[in-house]
Amino acid sequence: MVISLIILALGIGLLIFMFSEAHRTYVEERTIHLSAFPGNQQPLRLFFISDLHKRTVSSKLLEKIPGEVDFVIIGGDLLEGGVPLLRARQNIQKLKTLGPVYFVWGNNDYEVSQVQLKQMLKDEGVITLKNEHVSAVSKHGTTCNFAGVDDLSEGEMDLKRAVSSIEPDQLTILLSHNPDVIYYVDEESKVDLILSGHTHGGQIRLFNFGMYELGGLKEKRQIPLFVSNGYGTTSLPLRLQARAQTHYITLKRKE
Repeated sequence: MVISLIILALGIGLLIFMFSEAHRTYVEERTIHLSAFPGNQQPLRLFFISDLHKRTVSSKLLEKIPGEVDFVIIGGDLLEGGVPLLRARQNIQKLKTLGPVYFVWGNNDYEVSQVQLKQMLKDEGVITLKNEHVSAVSKHGTTCNFAGVDDLSEGEMDLKRAVSSIEPDQLTILLSHNPDVIYYVDEESKVDLILSGHTHGGQIRLFNFGMYELGGLKEKRQIPLFVSNGYGTTSLPLRLQARAQTHYITLKRKE
C-alpha cells in the first residue's frame, strides 16, 4: 500500500513537472556566424518562434527578449485545428510590436480554414512566404533575403521556385517548418542558413532518447541548420527533456 502511494505520488509529480516544462516562457540567446554575412553591415537580430499550436504569446515572453529585434520569424504551426483564429490574431499582434513579421506554413496550419487564415495574416500585415522570397532591410540598413517554402507534408514545397533569381552573393535565410528541407538543398539553392521547427525536440524524451533529436544549431550538407524545440506542444501538453523555447538570434559575419 505504501509503495503504491509513493509510486502514485511520483507519477503525479512527474506529470506536474512535464506540464510545467510544456508551458515555460524561455528565450534562448544565440549568435550565429555566417561566412556570407556582409562584412560592412550591422548584425541582424531575429526573434524566432515556431510551433505555437494552442499557446498564447504573453507579455512576460516579450519582456524576456534581451534587445532590439529587426525581424520576427514564425516557423509554422501558428495554430492547429480547434484553436480560435482570434487567438492566433492576438499572438500576431503581440509579435508585431517587436518588428516586421514573416511566416511560413506548417503542417498543422492546414487544419484550419486557409481562406480565413490567409486573410487574417494579410490584415495584420504579416509577410507570408510560400515558395517565394523577399528582400528585407533592417532598421540599420543590413540587407538579406528571406526565402520560404510550403510545408513538406501538407503543402506543395517548391524550393527551386523559392530561391529563383537570388544572386549568389546575397545573404539568404531559408524558412521551412520541416527541417527535412535540408535534403532538398544543394549548391544551386544559394542558402546560407535554414530556420526550422516541427520536431519539438522530441517533446517527451526518456534518457535523452526521443522521436526526434533535440533542437539546436546543426551543420548538415555544409549548411547551418537551426531547429527550434518549439513554443507549444502537440497531442499532449507535456514535455520532458525538451524544454519549450523561443530564440533571440544575432547573425554576424564569420571571420
